[in-house]
Amino acid sequence: MTVAERSGLLLDTLLDRTVLGGYPRWGLALRRRLPGWQPDPAPDALAGRSAIVTGANSGLGKATAAGLTRLGARVHLLVRDPAKGERTRADLAAADPTARLRVWRCDVADLDDVRRFVEEFRRTESTLDILVHNAGVLPEHRRTTERGDELTLATHVLGPLLMTESLRPELRAAGAARVIWVSSGGMYAQPSPVVDPEYNRGRYRGAAAYARSKRIQVTLLPVLARRWSADGIAVYAMHPGWVDTPGIASALPGFHRRTLRVLRTAEQGADTTVWLAAVEPRPVLGRFWHDRRARPVSLLPWTRETAAQRQSLWEFCARAVDLEP
Repeated sequence: MTVAERSGLLLDTLLDRTVLGGYPRWGLALRRRLPGWQPDPAPDALAGRSAIVTGANSGLGKATAAGLTRLGARVHLLVRDPAKGERTRADLAAADPTARLRVWRCDVADLDDVRRFVEEFRRTESTLDILVHNAGVLPEHRRTTERGDELTLATHVLGPLLMTESLRPELRAAGAARVIWVSSGGMYAQPSPVVDPEYNRGRYRGAAAYARSKRIQVTLLPVLARRWSADGIAVYAMHPGWVDTPGIASALPGFHRRTLRVLRTAEQGADTTVWLAAVEPRPVLGRFWHDRRARPVSLLPWTRETAAQRQSLWEFCARAVDLEP
């Protein structure tokens, strides 16, 4: 590593630790100018490959789908509202007439609906190269799914876990598939909720529930990397920084109003997801990424979990979706 690259790495780390330096739009803009910035994937990096993006109607999901199609991927847009999904598909096709897109209805929080989607997908598709778990919710009050799971846990963890496990034959058939969890920098403020993953205790706070479920995504990375690597599947998590999305505007209006002038665009927020999906060679699996660089999974001592706690959380999640831990 050259002196310039070491200096760039130091500045990058300072941006990351200060949050205000690295998470807004200027963090990405500055990092792009630093020595050691990872180059873009080849323009045709995803030609002949297929991808699923959940929560693809707007914001990060729509921007991720656009980025993948620009690199040649055939993209399956998973949405809860097919009518909105078709409008998204039309928008993406208008921007890129060569885009190959298909809309599927799937409520990721509903495990039965996930199973139904996988069965339908399997009727026409035999391989899957990229699976992006982007769908997200941030409810103000505690809500549960029909079967009783806390909504953020079901949307961000249980549904994606079941979907990935159910699609393992298609991911395996691709030969070198990639699974990407879109997490959040907010997870740094929360420990893994090993004792109460369903958030049954204490006063419910939507932002905390969101961050807790995003922490679980990152906590499970080592377990999932070991579990899926035998099938040639690489798994990553990333966080996009502070991004101007419809979800943030509606769920956190105060934060959105105060930070609007410095928020990243959805395309900027999706940059690392698209990069992880396309760059060659594949990055080291099982890591947590932001702005094309692997990041620590804990910054505060009280948020670090033990191996036993990680295993306990994994066993809870596995049982919740009827898997053998």
